[in-house]
Amino acid sequence: MHPAPANAYLRRMKDLSALMQQAQAMQQKLQDAQAKMAETTAEGTSGGGMVTVALKGPGEITAVRIDDSLMVPGEGEILADLIVAAHADAKRKLDAVNAELMREAAGPMAGLNIPGMPKLF
Repeated sequence: MHPAPANAYLRRMKDLSALMQQAQAMQQKLQDAQAKMAETTAEGTSGGGMVTVALKGPGEITAVRIDDSLMVPGEGEILADLIVAAHADAKRKLDAVNAELMREAAGPMAGLNIPGMPKLF
């Protein structure tokens, strides 16, 4: 055997080992990001702040605040629309924060479609 092929083989093995270490580090970062996402919160408002919806994690509603002036008999449809709008506002904010956490965790791998890896965003 020639020394050159052996050196090339060792170089490929070192490259593979480095790649595996990078993949493990990225997996840990993604797990950390998912843990942060589970605790992430966001609030959305509608009606000029008369309705507020608070969300946590993937979108769990943790609080709904409604101004007393909206508690009028016969105005249920308006109130429902305001709650839906506040939820949409909070969900948009929560999704933006969570997407940023995943982008930070993925680093240079962000946006790549790697077989066997979950799509990050």
